[in-house]
Amino acid sequence: MRRGRVPQDHRPPVTGAERRRREQRRASGVDDDPRYAEVVAAILQRNPENRIHPTLDRVREACRLLGDPQRAYRVVHVAGTNGKTSTARMVERLVREHDLRTGRFTSPHLSEVTERIAIDGEPISRPAFVRAYDDVEPVVTILDARAAEAGEPRLSFFEVLTLMAFAAFADAPVDVAVIETGLGGTWDTTNVVTPDVTVVTPVAMDHEAWLGSTIEEIAAQKAGIVKHGATFVMGRQEEEAAAVLLARAAAERVSVTRAGADFGVESRSLAVGGQLVSLRTRGGTYTDVLLPLHGAHQADNAATALSAAEALLALPGDALPPGLVETAFADVSSPGRLELLRTSPAVLVDSAHNPAGARALAEAVAEAFTLTRLVGVLAVAGDKDVDGLLNALEPVLAEVVVTRSSSPRSLEPSELGEIAEDVFGEDRVHVVERLDAALAAAVDLAESEGGPGAGVLVAGSVVLAGDARLLLGGGGAV
Repeated sequence: MRRGRVPQDHRPPVTGAERRRREQRRASGVDDDPRYAEVVAAILQRNPENRIHPTLDRVREACRLLGDPQRAYRVVHVAGTNGKTSTARMVERLVREHDLRTGRFTSPHLSEVTERIAIDGEPISRPAFVRAYDDVEPVVTILDARAAEAGEPRLSFFEVLTLMAFAAFADAPVDVAVIETGLGGTWDTTNVVTPDVTVVTPVAMDHEAWLGSTIEEIAAQKAGIVKHGATFVMGRQEEEAAAVLLARAAAERVSVTRAGADFGVESRSLAVGGQLVSLRTRGGTYTDVLLPLHGAHQADNAATALSAAEALLALPGDALPPGLVETAFADVSSPGRLELLRTSPAVLVDSAHNPAGARALAEAVAEAFTLTRLVGVLAVAGDKDVDGLLNALEPVLAEVVVTRSSSPRSLEPSELGEIAEDVFGEDRVHVVERLDAALAAAVDLAESEGGPGAGVLVAGSVVLAGDARLLLGGGGAV
């Protein structure tokens, strides 16, 4: 059956003015709900999303009791170490431009938990968030009681939120849901979906305590989303990860679309606000496409997302309709990913939190921004490869101000400062306890010697990126 446009009553595209109006409504409380804070608190009291209970049985049972809402729409399932959220956002925007109603589930959030569940590219409202919780809460209570009887933990924060997303998408209803894994793949809560397309973005070392101590072990966890009946789109991988992923694809007898062999970036050049790219896929070559994101890694993500959208929406070997790709990509955003929040001096925010992400960030900053002096504001979770991350950023940072994020996992600034001194040298490291003061100190350090061409880079964790966006007026991450 041809995968084409579905004629039905859809919302018109969301304009920039409409997006700002919705943000103002949320900020003013018009879209508020008196129970919202209570519901968020109830969810946050559960085990955090980085505490995996390695079974999908109870989530499957919860879905069954809810009427299997995750089967009410087509699914693009996205896993990987780096680039998942940006790729998921690009896939969703392409599908929406195809006149299909979309759901998007990503994690973690930057500013507000409602960002994780988006419909037609917009975070659900607080009243809709509360309704989704009310829809799943009776089933969650049943599963919590069964878990207690078995001596197991209650459903986690991420399990409850995933169920809410499934229910919200079915209630909307959406035509296609783009769903990003939270952690890993095999045991990830989202892995109860039956996908049409699975995507694995680059696999790198991260979350070793839960996923494994080698690239092969981590790739095996990510490969858990690759399933028979779904086209597998494999982003650029190291050789060891590619071997594991391809072995899984062979075992599941799935069609594979592979970076390098089947799709990739033909060319790219700097453009105002981003880059101009030409992308090659099985459907053809899309030339001179404006991508308002920085870095070679984002161009790779765009090629991966485009291939996934083709697999979902077009016949094998067919391209997407003329103009669709250009329009969709020109409207793509990925908050907290090398995002310019202020000028004079430039203040950039990025969510890089592992060495591979930090290396991509450093390359992108050096390529896209001409800065006389760049000062870093860094906070890193204690379970990360701190040395690897700092070493990746050292070549582009003149000095660093180390601080803490709002995450309880954030390293003490004094401890992070000691590690940073081994990488940067004592004279280049400054320790400031509070983020607001750290930002002010970094601006002073940048401007004192760099003049009007100076800049500040905030990086080290997703939570830090979200904290900085709130302090700097970045608004909601739509």
